[in-house]
Amino acid sequence: MKLRLFAMTKALSVCAIMAMFVLASSSYAAQDKAPQASKAEQEAGMKVETAPDVATKLKAAGEFVKKYPNSTQRAMVVGYVVQEINKSPDATQKISLLENALTVFKEQSDVDIINPILIDTYINANRLDDAFRTGAAAVAKSPNDVVTLTNMALIGIEQAKKQNPKYVEQSQQYALKAIELIEAGKKPEGMDDARWSDFQTRLLPELYQAAGIVSMMTGKKDEAKTRLEKAVSLKADNPFTYVLLGTIANNEYQDFAEKHKAQAAGPLKDELLRQAHAKMDAVIDLYAHAVALSEGSEPYKQLHDQVFEDLKSYYSYRHAGSTKGLDELIAKYKKQ
Repeated sequence: MKLRLFAMTKALSVCAIMAMFVLASSSYAAQDKAPQASKAEQEAGMKVETAPDVATKLKAAGEFVKKYPNSTQRAMVVGYVVQEINKSPDATQKISLLENALTVFKEQSDVDIINPILIDTYINANRLDDAFRTGAAAVAKSPNDVVTLTNMALIGIEQAKKQNPKYVEQSQQYALKAIELIEAGKKPEGMDDARWSDFQTRLLPELYQAAGIVSMMTGKKDEAKTRLEKAVSLKADNPFTYVLLGTIANNEYQDFAEKHKAQAAGPLKDELLRQAHAKMDAVIDLYAHAVALSEGSEPYKQLHDQVFEDLKSYYSYRHAGSTKGLDELIAKYKKQ
């Protein structure tokens, strides 16, 4: 029995993650004790706000930054316009406006506000090549951009789960760099403590899981196990991580079973059987975790049903054809 790595919809709030940094710079600027904007600047800013439509707002904002390139209000103006563009229900129009915004707002601080929303819009429009091109350019200019690194890593892995390995190599590089930055405590300037805490507590284990998946896909079993075990140590309630670890243990069981089958009768054959059974027991335990944690969860229904069938089969084999005690084992690992 070999568990298939299948595509499934994961409950990732990619849009929320992407958007979280849109006004970080403007919030920071507002808190900074910089000189107040002049009356002329304030009037120019008001023209942006009162413009009748998004295209006109973008034009007015362009005039603002051209006339007042060093204004203390720049980040707020750019952030406001990007938020207004982001409200557009038409993805094609939104992409066009955001791409246009990049030609108007060229400072790196501007680009840092625009790119997360543009990348998210590309993804929603299924323009993944454009999303990864933009993400790669952003990372090249800002290697410590933990927001973009994290987003692109998780998106690439989601594609790999859907049998699209095109972005796997990039995703692994992004994941490992993001892990390094988060573990080093390098919180981006302007990000509040609550958002940074989310990176440390929720996204860090997902990044370890992502890196583990890539290691599995490239045949690096020990590396994959180390990274997935780290993910579990950081967040012990993700059923998919247990499935991945169970898959590794299952493959190890299969290896021992094949060696046992080929070995002539004797002490070595007996030892191989003992090792095979030990691996099967590890698979049972890991699958029981996965079943318990995915029970009743719609996003994990396919995973739950598949793993439960394999779990029952293995458990029955190890208990003389009976599943007595299996419900209790599963219950032990359910969330309290």
